[in-house]
Amino acid sequence: ICSCCCLSRRLNQLSSHDPLWKRHCKKYWLISEEEKSQRNQTWKALFISTYSDLGRYIRYYATLKKAWDDLEKYLGQRCPRMIGSLKESVREEDLDAVEAQIGCKLPDDYRCSFRIHNGQKLVVPGLMGSMALSNHYRSEDLLDIDTAAGGFQQRLGLKQCLPLTFCIHTGLSQYMALESVEGRNKYEIFYQCPDQMARNPSAIDMFITGTSYLEWFTSYVNKVVTGGYPIIRDQIFRYVHDKECVATTGDITVSVSTSFLPELSSVHPPHYFFTYRIRIEMSKDALPEKACQLDSRYWRITNAKGDVEEVQGPGVVGEFPIISPGRVYEYTSCTTFSTTSGYMEGYYTFHCLYYKDKFFNVTIPRFHMVCPTFKVSTARMVSADTVETNHNEYAVDEDEDSTDTDEYEDRRRVLDIPAPSGRCPRHT
Repeated sequence: ICSCCCLSRRLNQLSSHDPLWKRHCKKYWLISEEEKSQRNQTWKALFISTYSDLGRYIRYYATLKKAWDDLEKYLGQRCPRMIGSLKESVREEDLDAVEAQIGCKLPDDYRCSFRIHNGQKLVVPGLMGSMALSNHYRSEDLLDIDTAAGGFQQRLGLKQCLPLTFCIHTGLSQYMALESVEGRNKYEIFYQCPDQMARNPSAIDMFITGTSYLEWFTSYVNKVVTGGYPIIRDQIFRYVHDKECVATTGDITVSVSTSFLPELSSVHPPHYFFTYRIRIEMSKDALPEKACQLDSRYWRITNAKGDVEEVQGPGVVGEFPIISPGRVYEYTSCTTFSTTSGYMEGYYTFHCLYYKDKFFNVTIPRFHMVCPTFKVSTARMVSADTVETNHNEYAVDEDEDSTDTDEYEDRRRVLDIPAPSGRCPRHT
């Protein structure tokens, strides 16, 4: 339209009509009336000046800017100290310099996000979510562009992969493939998972977390700002709650949320680690004499093959909580499967505090746990003498299939996964 206006007086007049440019400024650049007033420019001048700076990102900018704005607003009300860890935007020349340094092109949606915020400082808690168990803690930072470039991988198994996140405690990162090599799709995002059964040390399996930066980042932000991920002690915990996973028995309601832990899981050998968070709540309208104490638990654990394990024991995580009207009790536990999915269900046994000899069961709803999509390393070396072993590699002893977490300390079977040799630099 700007080119045509040079040939026609009428088009020139139309192209200068501010309401035309106002709509585009708001649609593509999310420029508000207040911002226009502060910059003291016409809508047309605002559009053109913004386009000259961010024009290559016109397909992504509005979506990513809204995601960042929504995230900042949400966290500002719930954990403002995390907002303080965000870095200011970078310049085009900074991104160009990184591309020259690593010898690969960065996708435009990734570049666009860093024109809004340059990741965050290496702090705890991390912007990209946390997870905590009794003996394990993970908190992922969104890396700034320079730190990410410093962790760019060229070694076999992670060739041409750029780290997006980093956990100071575990060394865990989510990587983005900048090229379609070693069985990965271009711009695919994944957690690395060393193949412990392969002879080739560069054999690395992958748990897929996104197909592009835009999809990966905006889907995460949506989970956060809609309350899909709970804020606990000023941290974003990546528990997923199924709204149907709720059971009410009398005045007591039990609900469950779950999470997959890639850093404690493995494809080879098959070992999938899940954690779950259970909320037990008594209605505030219940009568005072309904107060009760949890005595024991019963679990029925079923894997994808249909194998069943039953576990029964006193209390939960070593505690015998008292539940009274309006009170909530929450705890975290975990389980492992040798299959990619499984489910748990069961009940708690309570006794009434006012009527000591009165016992009753409270249903725990069935909740499913499913491993994310994964890819097997193309570098996996299979020789003739291991073909038969590999053919049966998913066969497991029925007694070694899964474990209820409350007995996890006594029956720990978590793999000792070696740390990757190519990590992002650590900062303190």
